[in-house]
Amino acid sequence: MSLPDFTTQTAFFSITAGPDRLFGPTNRFRIFVEKIYPRLVEARSVLVEAYCAGNGSPAIEPVLLLGVSILQYTEGVSDREAVELLGCHAGWAFALNRTLGQKTFHPTVPVNFRQRLIEHQHSALAFSAILDGLVAEGLVDPRSQQRLDSTQRMGLLSKMSRLECMRETLRLALEELEETSAKFAPPAFWDELSERYLQSKVDYRTPISVLKLKMDQAGGDAVRLLEWVGQLSDRTISQGKQVQLLERVWNENFQLQADPTLQQREAQPPGAVHNPHEPEAQWAAKGTGKRKKEHTGYKIQVAETVKEVQLQPGEPTQNFITAVVTQDAIGSDEAGQDLVEQEQAAMGLEKPPVL
Repeated sequence: MSLPDFTTQTAFFSITAGPDRLFGPTNRFRIFVEKIYPRLVEARSVLVEAYCAGNGSPAIEPVLLLGVSILQYTEGVSDREAVELLGCHAGWAFALNRTLGQKTFHPTVPVNFRQRLIEHQHSALAFSAILDGLVAEGLVDPRSQQRLDSTQRMGLLSKMSRLECMRETLRLALEELEETSAKFAPPAFWDELSERYLQSKVDYRTPISVLKLKMDQAGGDAVRLLEWVGQLSDRTISQGKQVQLLERVWNENFQLQADPTLQQREAQPPGAVHNPHEPEAQWAAKGTGKRKKEHTGYKIQVAETVKEVQLQPGEPTQNFITAVVTQDAIGSDEAGQDLVEQEQAAMGLEKPPVL
């Protein structure tokens, strides 16, 4: 058997071909580098506001990180995979004006970058920059007819029973109070609550009858804790985030009778907390019967331009998304429409004549 011609194979797998051969006029990476990347460069003056110039640590170029974030979203890859593609993918290198093999960064850098955008209220910067480009290219009319649709969005949380939610809220409140324990003398029942909620968990094999008693116990413990906090001279303690959340969760699950005795509510009110780690996530249902879909999270309103034209197979759409707005899961579509119009107005779009 003859050996293969490695010279021929090397040429076959070579990536030395010029950009024009690798990335034609309709290639998505060429469109990115010609149409999108310049818009990201224009946004640099906004990006640099989120960085400290005098902390002695050089930052990764924010325009690069914004571009990586967009490509990462379109490819549907993780942070680690995105960094790998940045270092070895010819299309990514071409789109972001880099060379193959150029030094990359740690996968946690995109995480910190996104958090920095959120903290400085620039989370929609990439979206608005591309939308501005679409308007400039004449692909989106600032006053075009649009369609609006809503979809469910799951919260990033585990499903909890009402007992688990109540106990976990108590635990978080106790931990918050521990951090400020230097400001007060602990109550007589502190060790009891600490053992019950900080050091113990409910066994999953516990009978339902016992679970109901534990729920009543958690409700009574919350009352004791909230009454004690309310009597402290330092009012800032009662205004703590977790203490306030405990009061809210208690009111959503219990009520005091005229006796006064404690009674569990048969059902929680709309918008109730289902997980104290993400109290904004709400339970909602969509549809009826077999088509009914339940979730705990949020509602997303998406606006899209409408051009009713007949497209050929493979021809790209001429419709574009112009707004994505998050609202409460139990919010109405009418309220969502108002939020979408406010979002579009902030981005320079007019109210659509037909929606």
